[in-house]
Amino acid sequence: MKKLSLLYSAFFSIVIATVFVAATPLNEDPPTKNEIILRTVGAMLEQGHYSPKKIDDNFSKEIFAEYLKRLDPSKRILLEKDIIKLRKHETMIDDEIHGAPLQFFNSSEEIYKNRITEAEEIYKQFIEKPFEFTKDETFELDPDKIGFASNETEKKDRWRKYLKLQTLERYNDLQEQQEKNKEKKDFVAKSDQELERDARMKVKKALDKYFDRLRNKFDENQRFALFVGAITNEMDPHTDFFPPVEKRSFDERLSGRFFGIGALLQQEDDKIKIKTVTTGGPAWKSGEIQANDYIVKVGQATGEAEDITGYTTTDAVMLIRGAEGTEVKITVQKPDGTLKTVSMIRAELKLDETFARSVVINSGKYKIGLIDLPAFYADFQRPQAARCSQDVAKEVTRLKAEGVDGIILDIRDNGGGSLQEVVNMVGLFIKTGPVVQIRDREGRPSQMGDNDASVLYDGPLVVMVNERSASASEIFASAIQDYKRGIVVGSSSTFGKGTVQRAFPLGGNGTGSGAGDLGAVHLTLQKYYRVNGGATQLKGVESDIVLTGLYEAYKISERDDPNALVWDEMPKANYQTWTIAPDLTALQQKSKERLAANDVFTQIKDNTNVLADNRKTARSLELKNYKAQLKEIKDISTKVRGLTQTKDDLSVANIASDLTIINSDSLKKDRNDFWLKYLKKDVYLNETVNVMNDAIQQKGMALKN
Repeated sequence: MKKLSLLYSAFFSIVIATVFVAATPLNEDPPTKNEIILRTVGAMLEQGHYSPKKIDDNFSKEIFAEYLKRLDPSKRILLEKDIIKLRKHETMIDDEIHGAPLQFFNSSEEIYKNRITEAEEIYKQFIEKPFEFTKDETFELDPDKIGFASNETEKKDRWRKYLKLQTLERYNDLQEQQEKNKEKKDFVAKSDQELERDARMKVKKALDKYFDRLRNKFDENQRFALFVGAITNEMDPHTDFFPPVEKRSFDERLSGRFFGIGALLQQEDDKIKIKTVTTGGPAWKSGEIQANDYIVKVGQATGEAEDITGYTTTDAVMLIRGAEGTEVKITVQKPDGTLKTVSMIRAELKLDETFARSVVINSGKYKIGLIDLPAFYADFQRPQAARCSQDVAKEVTRLKAEGVDGIILDIRDNGGGSLQEVVNMVGLFIKTGPVVQIRDREGRPSQMGDNDASVLYDGPLVVMVNERSASASEIFASAIQDYKRGIVVGSSSTFGKGTVQRAFPLGGNGTGSGAGDLGAVHLTLQKYYRVNGGATQLKGVESDIVLTGLYEAYKISERDDPNALVWDEMPKANYQTWTIAPDLTALQQKSKERLAANDVFTQIKDNTNVLADNRKTARSLELKNYKAQLKEIKDISTKVRGLTQTKDDLSVANIASDLTIINSDSLKKDRNDFWLKYLKKDVYLNETVNVMNDAIQQKGMALKN
């Protein structure tokens, strides 16, 4: 049950990289750079992936469709006849991966470049003429509901409607701003015609940048990376290809030596999407910015915000980054369509900002400790660096000194991290035993576990999760659940990522770290399993007490990805459950009774379902109907925000010894005040405290196993 040897891991990386290179097919003609990348990636997938799909004609068909979808996600560039012309390559991509000359990508390049030029001409024709917002017509938001345009006329109409919607959105904003400012001194009102022209020119400016990006920045190398990414993701969602620049950016984000807001961005059509939010960064601390938000505008401390529609991620990052301590204003579009402007102070972003922290909650009945753990952090290159298991141990010790009756461990939105730290952390709450089981592609099992018989904390324990608790978080929650050591409270299930990846360079020295001169592949090598034998993959961890999550309706979990690896199981490990386990049935019944009397989570579920459905509802291009649609979205969003906040504040306070450090720095104080304010109103924490009260009350009369 000891952890895998680091020496063995390094040796494995070198050996497997060597095998990949040796497996690259050799032709009489020297292969191009793209052909070398494609063949090497293919060999990696076939020889190293945990559960590789067969790279055959069926695989080829999937890549054909997926790449064209990624190349033209809005279906406003390519025509149906282009797809028909390219279809002769539909079953040849697997041959190209195995060594045949690269044809499909090269053929698509020629067509795509011509279609971009045509689309730009179409756009410029429509944007110069005023739009009328009186005709009852709609624009389809969901590209999956339409095919590629059958002819030029249909494509032009799609562009007309798209530009009309973009103009309508800005026109409505300008009208609302004018209404708000009309009483201000020296305010000069504009006519509707002037507002429409201003809105249209804003769209023109944004689309000029968009087409400039398509011509000059979304080049052949980026499109080829998109193509290879479609191939790697077909194996599973977490097997990725990084070209050298993106890999360096990824490494930079992990090392955290820059000043910004702490968000990983990705290009999606003409928009910039937030892929992940870095724990501890300004975006995360704001509490207003989450993954899957779209950045609409970026503004500085003074001056007008800049619309970044059509920007590359590189261009957007240049606007967002800046000097430490300066202000940046980000306007994001939420998944429900609402806009939110968030002001943040740029900060140096480092991993060591991701620390465990704790507070004390006075529930009126009992004294409860809360430990917030944003990530399972560790830095094995620096022995003196912070590790989450050590930090959590310190917080547990401090809370025990405060005389708490129970401890809540909050791992909501915790995307994972070090597996060894998970093992160490579970060991704080159990005696000896396995914590996680692992299986490689050959079916060979191994275990990691706790060998220290001491238990730091043996009192009532609750683990808070949500649908974005992933990977290492799921191992921790499942171990606590399987050992019957505590109660898991939260979304119906966690994210469902039960796989482990390792980075392998393409080119370079093949040491398994960093990127080679051709990029790197993050390859899925193993799967995790609970000690009860079930995988965390796909299913995640089902909560003992279910509180509907805010993002469950948006289908963002592992199970919602068609390429996710399957759930399976392996033999149950040998472990001993907790001597005195909580009476889970009684706790569930009491929670059920409370939730029946207060249907807040039912309302959250119903309203977020409406918002999720609305994302793919066609938008009206008639002003009155558009305003009505927008008002409905805003009203429901406002209602959901209200539902997440309790009427009566929880009694939450810092540990006295923390206050000196907190009050010594105004920024720390502001962030701490914001966190406390959030916790006091958190409806999820409120019910979790109720569950903890019930668990504490059971203490001493709990069921014995």
